[in-house]
Amino acid sequence: MSTITLITGSTLGGAEYVADHLAELLTAQGHQADIVNQPALSQLNQDTIWLIICSTHGAGDYPDNFIAFANALKQQQPALKQLKFAVIGLGDSNYDTFCAAGKNIEALLLQLGATAIAERLDIDVSMTPVPEEPAEIWFEEWQTYLNG
Repeated sequence: MSTITLITGSTLGGAEYVADHLAELLTAQGHQADIVNQPALSQLNQDTIWLIICSTHGAGDYPDNFIAFANALKQQQPALKQLKFAVIGLGDSNYDTFCAAGKNIEALLLQLGATAIAERLDIDVSMTPVPEEPAEIWFEEWQTYLNG
C-alpha cells in the first residue's frame, strides 16, 4: 500500500476537514495517511505521495499556514522528479481567482518536475457547502492511481 502525505492550506478549516475525511478513507483502504497542517518543505518526505488540499484566500492568495511552504518551493527550486502528487483546490466561483491557490501550487510542482497522478479537483464552496462530498467522489477515481 502507499504512504500519502495530505498537506493542507486552510484559512477557515475547510481544507482540513477534507483532509481528515480523505485520511479516514485512505486508512480504511490500508494506506498510511499523514496530515500536515503546517507544512514545512524541509520536513516533508518526497518519497510519499503528496495530496495537497488548499483553499484560496483573499485575491487568489495562499492561506497563511501555506505561504512559507509555497515560498520555500519557489526560492529553493528543489528537483522533484521522483515526487507524485495530486491537488484539491477549494474556492468560491463568484471570484475571478477561483481556486487560484490550488492551480498555482499545481503549476509550481509541475515546473519543479513533479508528476501529477490525477486531475486537479476544484471545489466551489459557494455551490457545495460540504466540500468533503465532491472530494469523496473524486477519491473513488483517484485511489485507483495509488495501486496502479
